[in-house]
Amino acid sequence: MTLPNPEFRQPVSVVKPKLLVVELWGLGDLAIATPFLRAASEKFDVTLLAKPFALDLQAHFWSAVRVIPFTAPWTAFKQKYRFFSWPWLDIFRLGKLRAERFQVGLSARWDPRDHILLRLVRARKRLGFPRVGSQVFLTQPLARPDPLAHRYENWRVLAQALELALSEWEPPQVPQGPRGDEVLVHTGAGQPVRVWPLDRYRNLVAWLRERGYRVQVACDPDQRNWWLATGEPSLATPQTVSSLLALVERAAVFIGNDSGPGHLAALCGVPTFTLFGPQLPEWFAPLHSAAQWLEGKACPYKPCSDYCRFPVPYCEVNSRAEEVQARVKAFLERTCLCPNTPIIKTL
Repeated sequence: MTLPNPEFRQPVSVVKPKLLVVELWGLGDLAIATPFLRAASEKFDVTLLAKPFALDLQAHFWSAVRVIPFTAPWTAFKQKYRFFSWPWLDIFRLGKLRAERFQVGLSARWDPRDHILLRLVRARKRLGFPRVGSQVFLTQPLARPDPLAHRYENWRVLAQALELALSEWEPPQVPQGPRGDEVLVHTGAGQPVRVWPLDRYRNLVAWLRERGYRVQVACDPDQRNWWLATGEPSLATPQTVSSLLALVERAAVFIGNDSGPGHLAALCGVPTFTLFGPQLPEWFAPLHSAAQWLEGKACPYKPCSDYCRFPVPYCEVNSRAEEVQARVKAFLERTCLCPNTPIIKTL
């Protein structure tokens, strides 16, 4: 009898348990989740339920993660509970995910709507941070981190529960090319209350150029006409994550509001300077060791989740141009210049 040659044995394939991650909000939220997604994909077959722009992030940062695009109606800023206009068919279609038989499902938000979704798809083990009784939808309710902890800490708690190795707050390791030589100034934000006044951005850009910095201005579509009217010679209006990434790849540093583009820049290894308004840097500072910021000015309602009670967001507009210039100058000196060779080229 001839025994099989052990050298020709077929390798045993290891089937990873299925994990469903629910993160239905903004670009910055997904950037903060990236270290977790990368770590989880080493141990799990990860499916991410997220907004459609997650497909662009998938291609660049976590190719092993399967993305199911879904725009949850409750993530709209206004009129989010007009139930008659909700895409009920799309919501009910999520029930088909039951056939996936996820061993684990989780959300890093203390949001009962996420927890209901986890129950809807019948994930066997459901992890999350309960709120207003939503622990009834979870099999493993978790204690939230300190209220002043960065949102990244929520992902670290989930990682610990899954026995994943996730380091403390630091920029994730992603493939990077050489840094560019531009100062990327992005003036947009998810909501108007997070936007530092555009005329002050224009003066900041002029101030940078007077000192020899190459500046690329980027803005949201609703700001484009304003910038064109000022005669801005270098203006980009990225409308996809991929087009925004193309700008980030040319940047030495990023300057902008508390917004998704800043988090994306940090994710790509670009140092960031953030002008905060109604939100707290302790919660939402970009994940980069060289990140710096100017905190929004005091307000009795801060943080206000962008629903401002005043005619203008004083937390944002009360950041004076001279103060910002001084902080930006220190930021550039600390992060952009090497001892011998400047990263940013002068004109």
